[in-house]
Amino acid sequence: MNAELFKNESALVVFSGGQDSTTCLFWALEKFKSVVAVSFDYGQRHLHELDCARSIAAEYGVEHHVLDMSLLGQLTTNSLTRKEIAVDEAIPDGSTTPNSLVEGRNMLFLTFAAVLAKSKGIRHLVTGVCETDFSGYPDCRDIFVKSLGVTLNLAMDYQFVIHTPLMWLDKSETWELADKLGHLEDVRTKTLTCYNGIAGDGCGHCPACTLRRRGYEQYMNRLNSK
Repeated sequence: MNAELFKNESALVVFSGGQDSTTCLFWALEKFKSVVAVSFDYGQRHLHELDCARSIAAEYGVEHHVLDMSLLGQLTTNSLTRKEIAVDEAIPDGSTTPNSLVEGRNMLFLTFAAVLAKSKGIRHLVTGVCETDFSGYPDCRDIFVKSLGVTLNLAMDYQFVIHTPLMWLDKSETWELADKLGHLEDVRTKTLTCYNGIAGDGCGHCPACTLRRRGYEQYMNRLNSK
């Protein structure tokens, strides 16, 4: 994508403080004139990710909003919002729905992000959803994002553009992108991907940690083989 294409425009990044959304934040900071970030408190067991998001946003001078979405956590039954449910440790293969699925999460997050963006005159939304490693989450698919983009434009009579820089990247390629952006160590040490709420390398055994570590090792192996 042409690096100069959006230099006179602003973007709003859906920002959890995890690997993917932080990589997207750095991507947006390079592409756009100004960037705003929005995070969501939905009663997630890994609530510490919001502390990571606040810290990263403050370090890079990004205007940051945290919206209360606790109702979502109350409505759904899954391992990310119910601490009595253990997180599945098997890597989802996409054939079944993992118990970490929070129904409607990305649909609601992008919708509320769009409302905030329009109030600020921003038409570009950035999200770190990825179909390559979507793990059975239906709201991480490209077809969903395209559909919601049409719906938001019609519902709000506003020309939003939803950017998904990671949509067709696997985790090793996401690490590579972070490296090309000059922020590999920031993403490795300052983000929280772990479903059990441990920053950096995480707990090491939940699916999010396993995918993250595997991707990092694959990228490092490629670098070292050159």
